[in-house]
Amino acid sequence: MEIEMRYAVLIDADNVAPKYTKNILDELSNYGIATYKRVYGDWTRPNLAGWKNMALDNAITPVQQYSYTTGKNATDSAMIIDAMDILYSNNVDGFCIVSSDSDFTRLAIRLRESGKHVIGMGEKKTPKPFSTACNAFKYLEILAEEEVQTNDVDKVELKTLESAIIRIIAENANLEEEINIGELGSRLQGRYPDFDVRNYGYSKFSQFLKDFDCLSFRKVGSSILVSQKSKETDLQSVESVLTAIVRTNGSKGYNLGELKKQLCLKVPDFNLKTYGYSKFSRFVENLPDFKIKNNMVVIDKKENN
Repeated sequence: MEIEMRYAVLIDADNVAPKYTKNILDELSNYGIATYKRVYGDWTRPNLAGWKNMALDNAITPVQQYSYTTGKNATDSAMIIDAMDILYSNNVDGFCIVSSDSDFTRLAIRLRESGKHVIGMGEKKTPKPFSTACNAFKYLEILAEEEVQTNDVDKVELKTLESAIIRIIAENANLEEEINIGELGSRLQGRYPDFDVRNYGYSKFSQFLKDFDCLSFRKVGSSILVSQKSKETDLQSVESVLTAIVRTNGSKGYNLGELKKQLCLKVPDFNLKTYGYSKFSRFVENLPDFKIKNNMVVIDKKENN
């Protein structure tokens, strides 16, 4: 039987609404079990009254922290001190830091440096440094299933994710240029800790991927393998660009290294691995219209008589 990971859940009541409590604990259950559950705040303040019953109902220990000085966040300090005490006790495998405050960025980094898995949770207003400092970051609005509106920013983010997915496939694919969907998801999460398919209105990673026209899928047993689509027209386009570049030098031919540079300038998405090659020279040699002589690429005369 697989042993579940143990987490310490530390909640900043000053920055998180009690309505998210169930969402926080439900999401954490996907990763492991909560062995510490604490919520921090000055419970003498009326605005935290909603947390009192919520903490009681969910067996969360409220930690009193008086605001001794105006303008200073004592709650943050108490959470950080407790986190370090728990770290040194070596009783947990990871931490769940729930706040929308960037002050916890250094704490997340320090916990990861000690080999702990760090999950961050906060509202969409959370500063980027904190979300990227965590192994994974979850937006509370998404966990609460609030409506997500797709806008131009989302489209830019999707384009960035598409480029990252293609790079991951190219860098980690097997001999058949395929990658297991689970590995793809893990590597993508590693690059973008705040990535969550629910941010884009999906419930499963596989559903999210199938909306990218550049990807192909193959099921082998219970596994799904993902690859980048390689169209014949793409190769024909590359050949046409190569022909035009080589012809600018007439019959003298074109230097192999310079040809690759010029091709990449004209076709920024060109990737050798898409066509099954690791060396540009091998790629060119296997094109019917080209030959390489003394590191110079020439158009095959036989094909042009």
